[in-house]
Amino acid sequence: MSHNQQLNVDKRSDNLTIDFASVMAVAVHDMKNSLSLLLQTIEDLSKSLPPSENISRQYIVDLHYEANRMNTTLVQILSLYRVELDALSLNIDECFMEDLVYEIIESNKTYTKQKNITCSVEVDSELSWFTDKDLLFLLMNDVLVNAIRYGASEIKISAVVENEYLCIAVEDNGPGYPQSMLDMSDAAMKSLSVSEGRTGLGLFFARMIAQTHKNKDRQGSIKLSNNSITGGSIFKVLLP
Repeated sequence: MSHNQQLNVDKRSDNLTIDFASVMAVAVHDMKNSLSLLLQTIEDLSKSLPPSENISRQYIVDLHYEANRMNTTLVQILSLYRVELDALSLNIDECFMEDLVYEIIESNKTYTKQKNITCSVEVDSELSWFTDKDLLFLLMNDVLVNAIRYGASEIKISAVVENEYLCIAVEDNGPGYPQSMLDMSDAAMKSLSVSEGRTGLGLFFARMIAQTHKNKDRQGSIKLSNNSITGGSIFKVLLP
């Protein structure tokens, strides 16, 4: 029997039934762990460079940024997989918004410093909300990274309570959202496409996180718009 024939027999064996989704989830989890180690190595390398190595530092910052984007995407894929299995549980606890916002800014200071981006914060130090801090961090961190990526030089993060909803906003002075992205904010997952270079996965993930936050008959949501004065983008997440 040839090698190919043997493979065909093995494929028909009940012992080789594979849950491909589970295999992918495990693989994604392993890749995420490897990327976390890579990110730490890149950060250590960046700190070891002398100030005069500006070109090398820029390459390292770009490498860190792309690795971080990959890590974020893998987290989003794992979370969506858990949603598919009805296994994405919220860990609701009191979270102080000012602490969360500064934590997000601190995690991106490598990019903002290299690109001379100014981040300002308008959050009452006493403002707290019951939410899943880890998921909210992932959501808002992705929004901030995108603002950095698409040409903003000034970014403002604010948080207030409006109509019994927590409203967190990220505003920038960049070129603003294209109309296709504004339309995509309400798109179903099955309609997302890579034809224009944007899959919309981040937006779908953000909307999913917001909507999993529910209180009585209300649930969270996201809103995208462009500032009529500066032209920059405005991303809002509202949580009940």
